[in-house]
Amino acid sequence: MSARTTQDEPTNASSPVEAQAVATPTATATTTAHRHRTGRWIEHWDPEDETLWHDGGKKIARRNLIASIFAEFLGFAAWALWSIVVPQLPAAGFTLTVDQMFWLIAVPSLVGATLRIPYTFAVPVFGGRNWTIVSALLLLLPVSALAVVVQNPQTPFPVMLGVAALAGLGGGNFASSMANISFFYPEKEKGAALGWNAAGGNLGTAAVQLVVPLVIVTAAGVSLERAGLIFIPFVLLAAILAWRYMDNLSTAKADPRSFAVAVRDRHTWIISFIYIGTFGSFIGFSGAFPTLLKGQFPEMTLSIAFMGALVGSVSRPLGGILSDKIGGVRVTISAFAVMTIGTLGAIYALGSHSFPLFFGSFLLLFVATGIGNGSVYRMIPAVFRVSGGTLKAAAGCIGIAGAVGAFGGFLIPRGFAMSTTAYGSLVPALYVFIGAYVVMAAVTWFVYGRGAMHAARV
Repeated sequence: MSARTTQDEPTNASSPVEAQAVATPTATATTTAHRHRTGRWIEHWDPEDETLWHDGGKKIARRNLIASIFAEFLGFAAWALWSIVVPQLPAAGFTLTVDQMFWLIAVPSLVGATLRIPYTFAVPVFGGRNWTIVSALLLLLPVSALAVVVQNPQTPFPVMLGVAALAGLGGGNFASSMANISFFYPEKEKGAALGWNAAGGNLGTAAVQLVVPLVIVTAAGVSLERAGLIFIPFVLLAAILAWRYMDNLSTAKADPRSFAVAVRDRHTWIISFIYIGTFGSFIGFSGAFPTLLKGQFPEMTLSIAFMGALVGSVSRPLGGILSDKIGGVRVTISAFAVMTIGTLGAIYALGSHSFPLFFGSFLLLFVATGIGNGSVYRMIPAVFRVSGGTLKAAAGCIGIAGAVGAFGGFLIPRGFAMSTTAYGSLVPALYVFIGAYVVMAAVTWFVYGRGAMHAARV
């Protein structure tokens, strides 16, 4: 059992593992490969070593997890910030078309999805602690820029679109945070740790949609710059907490081969397609829901929009739990069936202008997307195990599917924009989404619900 760190700031030793780290001279603990690095580095880390794990290792991992959850929470909040700002722009004097409003909602998801794979590789290159500090401080760009541009209704639309794109930096945080925490935990506890990390991040979407409508209201109307300014102290706090409580792992190594192996496996792309339907729907509907409420039911307060992202976030662990009991394929197909029912309910509610039915249908839809997110992630290792794939391929598939699935956050708002522009209604887009869910459920069953996959209860 050995875990040694090199540090450039004092550390309070509170466990045998940390005490050894403090007692070890920097010159002897630092290898030649790491001698040029600054920051707190753990040179040797093996969470599968039960002696190390119970002799201070678990405490170190939990400390890193807590700081990581807070930083990722803010990443999701920044990523979703425009989703709640956009429906407020007309009240602030902005004159935008429906298409332009949905572009502002969609582009952060496009950028965030694109950044997910490079952010995954940033952790082994720079260190998890170092990259958490950097990625947290990068959130100052989207929140500060938003605070500037929303003060001037004459801001050109391309400038606003560029600022909205900066919010995609928050979307990349999920990938680097999940990759970093996976290095800290043993296999038997990794699922729970990653589940807490993912759920904590997803809740950032609900939090921003709850808080922003409350803080922007003034006696004179709305003060949209507050939507960005309120996050600055929290972003700085996240960077300070990462600096103070997190560690870099020298044993965290990038493995581009896992992505190369996964790219060549057909299951990677089938699962990624399915994940667009679950996670992509969660991100896409989370981004569009406040604008849909404002446009269809302007008499209702916008502060209730957070409920969608909230129930979608907290239901994600349920998807994994149910999949462990009855299989991920059954849960995923059932999730698509419920998503179809929820979408049909929303269509009927638009025709009858029934807010309770519209709101309830979307909450049902969000719950199903959360459950589907958990079940698809549960399917990945089982699929590769039964199909004869490798752990490398499964690990690569998780990264690729997470990135591809996030593109749904771009497709759904753009679908609503095109439907409204061409037909003056959201209904055609909703029918297209239903068709996609039916196809995705059929693909799930035909590929994974029969034969060896069915026998193994994938």
